[in-house]
Amino acid sequence: MRKITLFFLCLFMCVQLPGRTNAAEKIPILIYHSIDEFTGHGVKDLFVSPENFEKQMIYLRDHGFSLLTFEQWGDRNKVKKPIFITIDDGYKNNLNVDKIFQKLKSDLFQPKATIFAISDYIGWVDRLSSSDLKKMSDSGMFSIQSHTATHPDLRKIENYKHELKDSKDKIQTITGKPVIALSYPYGNYNDKVIEETKKYYTYAVATEPKYYTEKGTKNENYRLPRIYIKYATTMDEFAKLVEGQAKVIVNFRETETIFEN
Repeated sequence: MRKITLFFLCLFMCVQLPGRTNAAEKIPILIYHSIDEFTGHGVKDLFVSPENFEKQMIYLRDHGFSLLTFEQWGDRNKVKKPIFITIDDGYKNNLNVDKIFQKLKSDLFQPKATIFAISDYIGWVDRLSSSDLKKMSDSGMFSIQSHTATHPDLRKIENYKHELKDSKDKIQTITGKPVIALSYPYGNYNDKVIEETKKYYTYAVATEPKYYTEKGTKNENYRLPRIYIKYATTMDEFAKLVEGQAKVIVNFRETETIFEN
């Protein structure tokens, strides 16, 4: 009887554990900017229409994804199909995300996203205000984090305190919650930038077009890759991306993404 019990225990582990490990091995961290219709102003690839964004979130809901923020980083290996939705720059049209999340949330689906705000731009006409950010943070659906104070190339500056610490402090004052993650402007960083970032943040995201896979390398949490979702991204392409079935190749000069089976 004992041998039979051990046999079924081993069989259970062989069947169950790989599924959980595979789900955690290849985690998509998606990057958005403007959630709005493109009307000819700005860079088209940095827009996603509200209609398409809603369809994408419905796909995540209907296919059992767990939307996480960086406060939940430690849960990535504990939940089914973890995914991170990140939105850079803090545009006013990100309120469309709030509307969509409010529409889709339920007891079974808890939508979450991280807004990386540029602290000195908060309150500009086309940017989220302090009250917007506070309301979104209080909803429990949004984590408000830093995209620096003025969006410089961090490799080329000297005043790291203002860009990193002051932006962190300002956002924390607005939301009343810790700011633990930074989005590098333009995705640019080097060893110096990482060392400065580590003084104030626990995580930092770039724009290297890859899935996150835990390797245990030095400063891994400060080199987190992200995958662009663009205006022209189809639902078939989106599904392949989030399911880990796409080979992502991005030329940032042309902002061209190639999807392959």
